[in-house]
Amino acid sequence: MAIQRALISVSDKTGVVAFARSLTEAGVQIISTGGTKALLEQEQVPVTGISDVTGFPEILDGRVKTLHPAVHSGLLAMRGNPAHMEQLDELGLSTIDLVVVNLYPFQQTIAKQGVSYEDAIENIDIGGPTMLRSAAKNHADVTVVVDAADYDTVLAEVRASGDTTIETRRRLAAKVFRHTAAYDSIIAEYLTEQVGEQWPERLSVTYELAQPLRYGENPHQDAAFYRRPLAGAGSITTAEQLHGKELSYNNINDANAALAIVSEFRTPAVAAVKHMNPCGVGIGATVLEAYEKAYESDPTSIFGGIVASNREIDGDTARLLHEIFLEIVIAPSFTEEALEVLAQKKNIRLMKTGTIPSPDERVSSRQLTTVDGGVLVQDLDLHSLKADSVQVATEREPSSEEMEQLLFGWNVVKHVKSNAIVLVKDGMTVGVGAGQMNRVGAARIAIEQAGEKARGAVLASDAFFPMGDTLALAAEAGITAVIQPGGSVRDSESIEVANKHGIAMVMTGVRHFKH
Repeated sequence: MAIQRALISVSDKTGVVAFARSLTEAGVQIISTGGTKALLEQEQVPVTGISDVTGFPEILDGRVKTLHPAVHSGLLAMRGNPAHMEQLDELGLSTIDLVVVNLYPFQQTIAKQGVSYEDAIENIDIGGPTMLRSAAKNHADVTVVVDAADYDTVLAEVRASGDTTIETRRRLAAKVFRHTAAYDSIIAEYLTEQVGEQWPERLSVTYELAQPLRYGENPHQDAAFYRRPLAGAGSITTAEQLHGKELSYNNINDANAALAIVSEFRTPAVAAVKHMNPCGVGIGATVLEAYEKAYESDPTSIFGGIVASNREIDGDTARLLHEIFLEIVIAPSFTEEALEVLAQKKNIRLMKTGTIPSPDERVSSRQLTTVDGGVLVQDLDLHSLKADSVQVATEREPSSEEMEQLLFGWNVVKHVKSNAIVLVKDGMTVGVGAGQMNRVGAARIAIEQAGEKARGAVLASDAFFPMGDTLALAAEAGITAVIQPGGSVRDSESIEVANKHGIAMVMTGVRHFKH
């Protein structure tokens, strides 16, 4: 059956005038509402008002205009069912063969700074989703369009045969239900937050396709990258790629990990990451100094890694970065000179994030981890430690310099896979032990990596010491101070070892497991 009548009512009017005009040229009658009708009339596109179809005015400031049997019977009537068609004839109603609707901009409304609750509620669309669902349910007979990107496909098929194919209608119907589900998910999330419901009985989340990926963690795994509709600035999700080849699954994961590390610091900081673990982190008075420290932390492992900075990359830093092979450099911005230097390498990805918020500036959000058949949900670990919140557990208190290094190490170790030990000295990591099955094993790896640099360094542990063996190993390596959560039933054993060797040890009361 040919498309004879179309109902068009859109908030996003991109391309709608040309689309409607082309439909009328193909012999399709256009029905419209409110602002869309006014625009089409202004552009001299023949259009029939919705009130002429329903015999009822638009009321309640436009809240009710399409919620009417004359609309929904025209959408839901099964053309191959004689009883349906007879009923329409008896009631003087006609079918509607094409629906073109996009919804009130709820997402854009709540993204505005200082938006009121009342304004948010007023931008919840009712008639639009109802029409979309009616048309999509009856896609055997009705074409439904929710995205201007599909205008050309629909027009091409209408021009060719007067109707769309069943394959197109099925595809568009599926797209509609994805769209309305996402729309309702955003509304549900907003209202749930407004009433302070921490763990609702149902969790609905929605993500938008950012880009398909060549493959996942390994080449035999398919993958894609999706973003939250209201993702915060300063993240890998909202970063702009300035140069280089397409991001991979592992690139995105590693870049996210690197950004999380440098966001811990208000001073210039640079982190190099491989396989989701930092291989070098440095802080300094300038981004150049911070990078030099991050590089010297582990000149071998940084090769082929991801480097993140919480400050603009300048020309001098870019020249050093250019000397080695890197997959990604990600930073708030790049100077023109830095871009010119780094872009000499064809494949290096250069990502611009804009200002990276520190943990206390970030809006608390949830982390989702899938398991077979389910999902685990938790708050992001945004805990930030201050010097006056730690407890000195040993006879010797750390010096001010040691305390500064301990806090630096603590900010890094929370981003290392457990069990984790990090050694730091002079504002840089000198040893990282990650992902070990026991804590003393992680310490051995970190101390071995540090070599002579371990002497005079401080040690950070992401969880408590279950016995004194790690402290004994640290004392043997010449480590002078330790930061750890505390809380073991055998804390006294570690304290005794620390006191014996003159090690200053502080306890945070906070654990940073990272699995």
